Amino acid sequence: MKNFGDKLFYKIRQKESFLCLGLDPHLNLIPDVFQKKIKINRIIYSKENIKIVEDLCLSILESCLDLVPVIKLQIAFFEQLGPEGMMLFSKLCNIIKKTNTLCIIDAKRADIGTTNEAYANSFLDKTSPYPCDAITINPWLGLDSLNAFINKAKQQKGIFILVHTSNPGANDLQKKKLKNGLNLYEHLAKILFNLVEKNKGETGLSSIGVVVGATYRQQIINLRNKLISSPFLIPGFGAQGGTMEDARSGLLIDKGQNNKLNFGLINSSRGLCFPKKAKDCKTINEWEKIIKSNLIETNVNLKKI
Repeated sequence: MKNFGDKLFYKIRQKESFLCLGLDPHLNLIPDVFQKKIKINRIIYSKENIKIVEDLCLSILESCLDLVPVIKLQIAFFEQLGPEGMMLFSKLCNIIKKTNTLCIIDAKRADIGTTNEAYANSFLDKTSPYPCDAITINPWLGLDSLNAFINKAKQQKGIFILVHTSNPGANDLQKKKLKNGLNLYEHLAKILFNLVEKNKGETGLSSIGVVVGATYRQQIINLRNKLISSPFLIPGFGAQGGTMEDARSGLLIDKGQNNKLNFGLINSSRGLCFPKKAKDCKTINEWEKIIKSNLIETNVNLKKI
């Protein structure tokens, strides 16, 4: 399958899930069960923190990897751990690559010219040390900042473009009204339309996706009407305040699967990696069981239409 949109569409069908597990190893949220032998160090770039983050991430993958269609790795939490952190990041990417699960790197990269080509090579080239299926992109430098990534998308990769993000500050720019009557995020969606349509696969789902926060339900609905073929990556569900109903509003009915939802991913990070019920576990085995059970429960609840 050459088109990322098709790969995503069928992976959602196969796993019977549109839940994306966001692997964001917040140092301040790592439970005590991972700190029995060594403790989190206040010095962020430290051998203790690298070891604890590695143990946490490997436990999450071992417990949950087969249960979701996509794992999203947030690169910032690994970059802060220095070169050893990036070696761990590469290790995790390669582990996921060998499984039946897709990998998105949340890096929000953007630049111009050859610098951007280097970014695209870093993550989407066939020889990348961080193999993944898609990457998040910041488009606000202009459309030329997308070119290098779009070229890679034609080689079985995907991109997710930030259009309306989940943070409160999204309104500072993205909802500004232009002279043509459109909000800025709507204007961006309008000029992305042809790009999305040109990169559609056989399923009707494009390799060019958009990031739209669950904390802004009306904007999700608005964008879905404008970008019918685009896969949506929807953060902001759970800890940031978006509800299940808000998040589901960005998905579409998969008519070939008894009206199950498809055409997008609902991302959960803290809610899946750090549920309150797992905070006081005494053993890693107990923690993994609760993490797995919580993910299954979240997935079931999300699918209730």
